[in-house]
Amino acid sequence: MDLQALAEWGAPAATMIAAMMTAANLGARVTGSGFIVFTVGSLLWSYIGMATGQTGLLVTNGFLTLVNLVGIWRWLGRQRAYEDGARAAAEKSETRPGSNLVGGAGFAAMPLIDRGGDRIGHGVDVLLCSRDRSIAYVVLAVNGGKSLSERVVAVGGEDLDWHGDRVVLRHDNAWLDRAPTLTDGDWPDEAEALAWRGEA
Repeated sequence: MDLQALAEWGAPAATMIAAMMTAANLGARVTGSGFIVFTVGSLLWSYIGMATGQTGLLVTNGFLTLVNLVGIWRWLGRQRAYEDGARAAAEKSETRPGSNLVGGAGFAAMPLIDRGGDRIGHGVDVLLCSRDRSIAYVVLAVNGGKSLSERVVAVGGEDLDWHGDRVVLRHDNAWLDRAPTLTDGDWPDEAEALAWRGEA
């Protein structure tokens, strides 16, 4: 098999693998590595464009190579450093008495665990009160059971046990089932978000 044939197989394979890696949003290292694979793909596409006289393909993928290099710098340089700093602080805090630290940027990828130890969802966001810098509420994505969809709900920070790599629900799953589903683009204020917890 000649070099052009290898490139014609390798270019789409690299592009598809990189797309899955970046879309998965599994942290800076995986996303940054996805951009490395994207760069391999764009270089192979550029070679194909040059070898076959397809100027548009060559120019487009030459530009995409530059974009991918920016992605590598951002995710394996700056963003990775931020995540490593937060992770190191959280790990050190676990060896000391008092509250553990949890990095806010990593919360979105943090698994939500029920009291039985099963993963039932993941963190989405933490909303803070500007007045006293307390947690107003925590947004969670909860698995939809047999459905592939997930439900987005709000709970209080005190409803979770916080760990460096996960959050654990302090209630049974039936309690979480009572939480109303948040509407896209219309998340509530603090009082509205947690009013359901006082219902019988």
